Amino acid sequence: MTYLVLARKYRPKRLQDLVGQAHVVRALSNALESGRIHHAYLFTGTRGVGKTTLSRILAKCLNCEKGVSAAPCGECEACRAIDADRFVDYIELDAASNRSVNDMQQLLEQAVYAPTAARYKVYMVDEVHMLTGHAFNAMLKTLEEPPEYVKFILATTDPQKIPVTVLSRCLQFNLKQMPEDAIVSHLSHILDEESIRYELPALRQLAHGAQGSMRDALSLTDQAIAYASGDITAGAVQDMLGSLDQTYLMRLLECLSSQDGAGMLAVADEMASRGLSYQAALQELSTLFNRIAIIQCVPGYLSDDGGQAEALRAFAQRFSPEEVQLYYGITIHGLQEIDLAPDGYAGFTMTLLRMLAFAPSSGQGNVRPSSQKQPEAAKSQVPSKGKPVQAGVSRRIASVPDSAREQPPKEQQVAGKPRTDLSATQQEPSATVGKELGQAAAIQWDGHWPALVKDIPIRGLARQLAQQTELVRYAMEGGELDLLLRSPTPAICTVSAISKLSEWLAGHFGCTVKIRTEIGKAENTANRDAREAEAARQQQAEAAMGNDPYIQSLVSGFGAQIVEGSIKPNPN
Repeated sequence: MTYLVLARKYRPKRLQDLVGQAHVVRALSNALESGRIHHAYLFTGTRGVGKTTLSRILAKCLNCEKGVSAAPCGECEACRAIDADRFVDYIELDAASNRSVNDMQQLLEQAVYAPTAARYKVYMVDEVHMLTGHAFNAMLKTLEEPPEYVKFILATTDPQKIPVTVLSRCLQFNLKQMPEDAIVSHLSHILDEESIRYELPALRQLAHGAQGSMRDALSLTDQAIAYASGDITAGAVQDMLGSLDQTYLMRLLECLSSQDGAGMLAVADEMASRGLSYQAALQELSTLFNRIAIIQCVPGYLSDDGGQAEALRAFAQRFSPEEVQLYYGITIHGLQEIDLAPDGYAGFTMTLLRMLAFAPSSGQGNVRPSSQKQPEAAKSQVPSKGKPVQAGVSRRIASVPDSAREQPPKEQQVAGKPRTDLSATQQEPSATVGKELGQAAAIQWDGHWPALVKDIPIRGLARQLAQQTELVRYAMEGGELDLLLRSPTPAICTVSAISKLSEWLAGHFGCTVKIRTEIGKAENTANRDAREAEAARQQQAEAAMGNDPYIQSLVSGFGAQIVEGSIKPNPN
């Protein structure tokens, strides 16, 4: 007895048997039951989602001997003949091989004749987008006003190539790609019917490899049955598909969380020795980062997910949400660039190294110093507030209290004599000038970082570094001013930006300046003050406009309205 492949053996025979197309089933069922039957249907969707199957079911619904309904009997001669593809009044035409105007003219000449043994003559044109422009034009009139006993069903995987004149004459249904869960459920049902044992992770791999196509999933299942000689196991399916073992990806995530570059390269070398696809690895890695982000932002949303849920929850605790978003972006970028790389190994490892290079710093101890100390500047400079500054050899430690981040602190001077940290309760530190080793040392600065860098004359990334960061603390030691800045993102903490800002501050204060950075939430910044000032000016402008007597007279006398967003404050 000839073997019948699963895709044909388990082809749906009723509308209710269709998987993953509930929206189409509902619309067609209601139309058939109410008698509102259109003369032309267009089914669109990717391969293997049920376009041809749906056209055959619709032909049975229209020609069942028990009457037009959404549930054909499946037992009458018409239903059995359509299922066996031998019904004389159901004509399937492949537009890929019958695409000329002559082929279409021949079809239309036959359409004028009444059906031989059916209620309706149904023409199904598959891959209709392959027809030539002249063939489309030839069918327009008949497609718009066909005989009452003729129904057209068009199917295509590329509806963008169909002229709008044809689209406007059809009732269009877009068949969706099959969700992986729906494919797994359907495959498990079929394998139970076939009495074949299987592992659920194996079916998930088959569903993932099918990429939304039920026919592809059934074909892969046939292949897996032959490959495994019966039982379908996850190992057999993985070997058959040549898919990536998830343990490699888990090891990569483990090494990334511990910043183990040697371990990540070792995993890449093992993948190279087995000839695994680096492109597939980046795709799977981006999927894992997506799932980790979902676990972090929407806990409990994902199911067991093929036994990976516990491992992914552990990584969700070890990575911060910012890190996950950064690594996801780097992975997607690497996937786009891998074809431009010298080879796949170089593109893959460069993506891994990029994750290590751009890993966000965390904690007070992990800070980024400037590349080198700047040479000591002149002994006397004039700062922005007009107060003289002299360089000297002294030691200062000043912490910026929380109260100072809320509002500009009162003016204070850093003494030349060693002092302990300024506490948050010290509201008015005394201004002292000390001498040490015969040199005067005084920096007259209140520690208000946003005011210092508000109108900084430098541009580019160094300006962003100055205006988006918050001063954590500063210290004067050995004639060198040491600043610790908190940045919301590592992207602006480049060596070049730090060096450029250090140069400006050295000229401003008249001493060597060293900048260190840490990553964290920055609140008391120049950018925030600028936004608040802009919002205040906007409110003042809107209030002034609303209180203007002339504007009020227009509103009260003519029903005028002020267009929202049209009021702009005067520039400073």
